[in-house]
Amino acid sequence: MLAYFCFMGRIKTTNSQVTRREIIIEKAAILFKEKGFKAASMREIADVVGVEAASLYNHIKSKNELLNIICFDVANRYTQKMEEVESSKLSSLAKIENLLRFHIDGMINHFEEVYVSDREWKHLDNPYLSNMQNQRRTYRKRFAAIIEEGVKKKEIKKIDVATAVLIMLHAIGGIESWHRSTQKITGAALEENMISFLIDGLKKI
Repeated sequence: MLAYFCFMGRIKTTNSQVTRREIIIEKAAILFKEKGFKAASMREIADVVGVEAASLYNHIKSKNELLNIICFDVANRYTQKMEEVESSKLSSLAKIENLLRFHIDGMINHFEEVYVSDREWKHLDNPYLSNMQNQRRTYRKRFAAIIEEGVKKKEIKKIDVATAVLIMLHAIGGIESWHRSTQKITGAALEENMISFLIDGLKKI
């Protein structure tokens, strides 16, 4: 979480590595997650950041720009991770585990922005909306291709690949309920449990 102090009219940070713009993006992600993109307003974003609305426009042009930044920052991180995994010499099963751990870590440690990217991207304006649709579609195809490769190499049992991708990604999306729980295991324990369930379901017996 970014460290900051907010004063009406000016945003001050306690960390020289953190920009005022990053603070605004972080707080906007939290608000979009809580209220939904449509219901949130720039005035409310300014309120949670601790500045006048007019000051907010010195850093961000619009609410739509904030959504663009949040969605594509997350999507680009996942694409970069996919490229890294694809180019590795890991087995197909290890590649999938690597990707799953990355997804789980995102949902645990970067929850608001990942949640917004996954749930609110449909409110993007074109051409951003089309770009995001293509990026999401391509990512799932690349994920499926790794599973297909594993099936061909007999590293993974024969399964319906599309169903496998759907189940795994939806299971990770369910981490939302972990955040709401008042009695929960640690993030590390959650990750290990999920990896055990999801990866074991792919292994050949």
